[in-house]
Amino acid sequence: MSNLQDFYAWFLGSGLRISAVIIAAAVVNMVVVKYVSRSMGRLLDQRGLSLARRKRLETLIRISANTVSILVWAIAALIVLDELRVKIGPLLAGAGIAGIAVGFGAQNMVRDYLSGLLILMENQFGVGDVIKVADVAGLVETMTLRITVLRDFEGRVHVIPNGEIKILTNMTKHFSWSLVDIGVAYREDIDRVIGILKAVGEELRRDEKFGPLILAPMEMVGVESLAESQVTVRCRFKTMPIRQWDVGREFRRRVKNAFDREGVEFPFPHRKIYIGMGEQGTLPLSGGTPPPRP
Repeated sequence: MSNLQDFYAWFLGSGLRISAVIIAAAVVNMVVVKYVSRSMGRLLDQRGLSLARRKRLETLIRISANTVSILVWAIAALIVLDELRVKIGPLLAGAGIAGIAVGFGAQNMVRDYLSGLLILMENQFGVGDVIKVADVAGLVETMTLRITVLRDFEGRVHVIPNGEIKILTNMTKHFSWSLVDIGVAYREDIDRVIGILKAVGEELRRDEKFGPLILAPMEMVGVESLAESQVTVRCRFKTMPIRQWDVGREFRRRVKNAFDREGVEFPFPHRKIYIGMGEQGTLPLSGGTPPPRP
């Protein structure tokens, strides 16, 4: 009976205070996170906001919300421990000593957080960018101070610790380039082919759907290579971020239709075999008479 009375007394005192602290922490966390998100949202709704700045603000919203949640629940945890009669002073001192010991084994985690902070400060990339890290490429879906989460074109999710990012390629920062190589047969007039490509590029730039995605007239680079079975002509478009693939696919589709209309031949693998003459002017294997000269 005495134990039950003690429990009731504890519940009506410390128990209620602990419950109030947990509820208050949840409410404060929800309110502060919503306030941060709403404030950032008003900034995102501003007209004339560049895409790069919009991505940076979205990244800041997510990281700020995560940081606020961690701080609120850490403070609530300390208050609850105090209500449970746990001495916080020695606990914090012991945690400091243990933290030093653990720090030597958690250097990679510390490096991840520092790298994430530098990435955020230098605005190397943000949520919504398409980046490549080592052999992994994809859309940045989530970014915290410790990790970056990418989703590739096949839907696979890659989680990369920020400290492991040594060489980073951002394919969508401020603008993108759509690089297109077109191969044609050797017998085609290259100047005529270049003229057709320029006409298709200008037509694409005037298109209502794709025109706004293209930031400048198509740049004709010229003949890129003379391969075994084709002449490769290279051109490129300056596009809005992440839209280079859409522009490139549509350009190739229109080039195929234009080449079909103009009778331009696409290359196909083929090989010519030349059999040389022997010393006597005969075929080296048959020993017969040489073929008539044209």
